[in-house]
Amino acid sequence: MSEIVTSADQITIKPGEDVVASMAEAFKGELLSAVDSSEGTLVIDLEGVSMVDSVGIGVIIAVYNSLSQVNRQLKVINVAHDIYGLFSTMRLNRRFTVEEA
Repeated sequence: MSEIVTSADQITIKPGEDVVASMAEAFKGELLSAVDSSEGTLVIDLEGVSMVDSVGIGVIIAVYNSLSQVNRQLKVINVAHDIYGLFSTMRLNRRFTVEEA
């Protein structure tokens, strides 16, 4: 279960564990629920996350697509160096904000 913090103009979700296939479905549900129940920017805080696999990347892209359809933004923050390299290689940092830890 992710930690969720809501403020006036954004909602922050902190998974607190690696974003991999074994937790991806539950994490996707949490993210989409947050999209539906809030306004403003969605922030995914990857502090403490050391691995994001292809399924995890797919979840983040799916949430980005849902947000972009309603003109909202996604930010991914506190990204470990290796994961930041993956996001950059896939050019995801050109679609949404990615901030290295």
